[in-house]
Amino acid sequence: MPPGVARRPPGGSRVDAAPPRHRVTLRRPRAIKPLKTDTEITTRKPGTAMSITMTVPRPYRWCGRWARRLGVAAVAALLLPGLVGLAGGLPRAHAEVEFLNVPSAAMGRDILVQFQGGGNKAVYLLDGMRARDDRNGWDIETGAFGWFEGSGLSVVMPVGGMSSFYTDWYRPAVGNGRTQTYKWETFLTSELPAWLAANKGVDPDGNAVVGLSMSGSSALILAAYHPNQFRYAASLSGYLNLSKGLWPVLIGIAMADAGGFNALDMWGPYGGPAWQRNDPTLQIGKLVANGTRIWVYSGNGNPTELDAGLGDARIPAQFLEGLTIRTARQFQADYEAAGGRNGVFNFPPAGTHSWAYWGGQLQAMKPDIQRVLGAAPAG
Repeated sequence: MPPGVARRPPGGSRVDAAPPRHRVTLRRPRAIKPLKTDTEITTRKPGTAMSITMTVPRPYRWCGRWARRLGVAAVAALLLPGLVGLAGGLPRAHAEVEFLNVPSAAMGRDILVQFQGGGNKAVYLLDGMRARDDRNGWDIETGAFGWFEGSGLSVVMPVGGMSSFYTDWYRPAVGNGRTQTYKWETFLTSELPAWLAANKGVDPDGNAVVGLSMSGSSALILAAYHPNQFRYAASLSGYLNLSKGLWPVLIGIAMADAGGFNALDMWGPYGGPAWQRNDPTLQIGKLVANGTRIWVYSGNGNPTELDAGLGDARIPAQFLEGLTIRTARQFQADYEAAGGRNGVFNFPPAGTHSWAYWGGQLQAMKPDIQRVLGAAPAG
């Protein structure tokens, strides 16, 4: 077996505690008095001893009262990729899945990557806000490896990256009980493709990247700035206008809860240049000019039979999807206004922020990915 490769460890599935019940009342805010200094916002999860505190910088101090009003409901909703899943996971693929230890000089450590060989083109599957350090959520919660077996495509699942947005952070990432260097964009677009080309025969160019929730925006941004590597990009329930309005504050609160990370360490002041650089709606021009094939999905929060097992997580799952659909529709309007004609926009009349829908979308887009990447299914 090649160096740096370990075979799949036995079982285990991603089962997280459901969020507590909570009551939410949203009212139109009264006039908000400006604050003279930065302000701290603290929310507490009902029935637990856990509280979340974050600082709202002065440029966004007007968001303080709104963030308090939205409180735990919005926070819980933003955290759903780690909470809303399929209990027990799904059956394993029959093909061999390898655990690769890929060296990263940028991050100063080896990065675990799950890999299933299948062709010289690959689909990169990115995880959500509560990405674990042992396995990628696509493997834990869906049958993605099995779905792509014999497809003519390799599957690449980076492991880790909790609250990272798969981007290069301004400062060290302090959270989840440690301090790390987060240079995920450098790893995904330079170090990992070079390693896969040298060791697994995967072409560094002409691949696909798929992200969900937190990483939905990441997938589009990676394709916008690295068009040769990613010819295809898909966002499933992603936050597609994340530098505007309340989104920076909500993302900051969510990151504080998902590991205790500080969003200011990621991209600096809310709404600043780095936030804009990583806002898919503001980078539509690049996607159009690149000719990138895009697939954008969002439900609208209405539940279906797929939500039967969500329990207490169902209300937050509905709430967040009702927010993400707005950014997705605005993205579509701006994309088409910019002359974009190479996209699939799938906004069904139902669907919540949960894995069952994302898995269905991955299966639905598979033939489109194969066509665009020129993959020949095994016969």
